[in-house]
Amino acid sequence: MRRVRPRGRTTLIIAAAAVLGIVGGTATGYTVQAERPPTPLPALAQPGLAYPAKALPEGKEPAPLSARDDRRVRTDGDLRKLLLPKPAGARASDEEWVKDGRGDLTSYARGYDSEGYMFGELAAWDFRRFVGTAWEQDANRWVSVRLVQFGSGPVAGAAEHADGQYSYMPEDEDGAGNNGDALKGSGNGRYYVYKVDRKAGYLPGYRARALFQRGDIMADIHVFDTKPISKKDIRVLAERQLERL
Repeated sequence: MRRVRPRGRTTLIIAAAAVLGIVGGTATGYTVQAERPPTPLPALAQPGLAYPAKALPEGKEPAPLSARDDRRVRTDGDLRKLLLPKPAGARASDEEWVKDGRGDLTSYARGYDSEGYMFGELAAWDFRRFVGTAWEQDANRWVSVRLVQFGSGPVAGAAEHADGQYSYMPEDEDGAGNNGDALKGSGNGRYYVYKVDRKAGYLPGYRARALFQRGDIMADIHVFDTKPISKKDIRVLAERQLERL
């Protein structure tokens, strides 16, 4: 076994000399710097950063954005007005949450299997409110549309929530089992058609979903049916909802 060599007197003297040399060099450097005349700093490359430099005269101020151009004006009001309208001939769903068409964080989190976890995540993302509508049409088809709005703080809540939903959609157990198709014009939107769900004694179950995020709002659209749902069916719904936002 290799033994550790004890530190002798010579080693301690060399170490002390090294420390004194460092201290002496540092002190000398400070002394030289202190005796030098101060060096002026260069002028700022952009001295006038205020805009405008002078207040605009009365009557020359730019006109405020119209409600059509200012998205914040549109989404600060009654968000239910931006939901897709119920198609002609369709029956409004009798679910409790649809009657008023809007809800809070608690009611929204209850729609997930892990409602406690989702409550915490949504709260951290500055959940603000959600609105929704649902209807039944063509005998066995059920459609649900929800708009989930988040605050405008440092966290992009709508994008975070959308990313969380996208993450599991390719899975077979909880998602659609595929990567879906890009929703043109949405930036990050996608629509999915699930694999058919067959159980003995039951009609086959078909399902489709569309997700996209626009500003501080995430849109979530679901379609259920006992007959096949085409990609066009869910895509058209998503495109129409996207136009309204």
